[in-house]
Amino acid sequence: MRFLKLFVTSFALMCATLVQADDLPKLRVAVLKIGTVNWELDTIKRLGLDKSNGFELVVQGYAGGDASRVAFQGGEADVVVADWIWTARQRASGKGFATFPYSTAVGGLVVPKDSAVQTLTDLAGTKVGIAGGPLDKSWLILRAYAQQEYGMDLKAATEQVFGAPPLIFKTGLKGELGGAINFWHFLAKMKSAGMRQIISVSDAATALGLDPATPLLGYVMKDSFVAEHPELAKGLYLASSGAKEVLGSDDAAWEAIRERMNAKNDTQFTTLRDDWRAGIPAAGPVDEEAAGAMLAVMAKLGGDKLVGEANTLPEGVFLNFE
Repeated sequence: MRFLKLFVTSFALMCATLVQADDLPKLRVAVLKIGTVNWELDTIKRLGLDKSNGFELVVQGYAGGDASRVAFQGGEADVVVADWIWTARQRASGKGFATFPYSTAVGGLVVPKDSAVQTLTDLAGTKVGIAGGPLDKSWLILRAYAQQEYGMDLKAATEQVFGAPPLIFKTGLKGELGGAINFWHFLAKMKSAGMRQIISVSDAATALGLDPATPLLGYVMKDSFVAEHPELAKGLYLASSGAKEVLGSDDAAWEAIRERMNAKNDTQFTTLRDDWRAGIPAAGPVDEEAAGAMLAVMAKLGGDKLVGEANTLPEGVFLNFE
């Protein structure tokens, strides 16, 4: 198996050297400058998976997710990485955006390692730190879970502290919060530092009858771009799949991106790697019925501020290159 992986990698690199970058169309991807999607994109470029699939990948880093989406909508980028609920909202409003899966990775709720908290009910009267704001999807799913399982209004029973992921990370580690909900990679670091997860968003989603395998994040393109450049759209899909195959099974491939991961120690590095791997989507088309069920929960709890006019799943949200 390892020989096969080395052969595939060598073949991709050989193909890349046979094609000059100037001869290939450039594919511009707008991403959060410090986002974890860069781990995959770096791997694509390092292994020449872009060139072997007929394009040159150009990664455009932005300081925030909003800035990357503005660049995409304004035509400064061909692709953006965003959650599909945003894509559905845009499509429902008349914008022809579509997506294919990047990751199913979601977080959970962690508490200090010496905390007496065992379930969400024990958080009553405490401060809960939440990255992503009041409409954070992990927060909404955990609220729905608390209501169903315990008859608990988690929002009313706790004091919410909203902040940027690094702030929630720091205050959580200092023990200043009863519990914390953060983006998955910050949670990985919090767990590696000793904080204890009492429930994952995946487990909460399952209890709600949702499918946790529904990928949340994806590569988003405009319908017009896909129609005009179908080979580029599929090329990115194949390059992404190839990078996931390598990163999903070859530990050595992670050494090349270790500096990018900003892991402070071996424990953080291993936790980040393993949690990223756990978020690799299953092959094949997205289950649209499952996605529709998740959207219904988001619409109920987040309302128009989150989903806009997308109360049901618009047709054509998901691209399928299988």
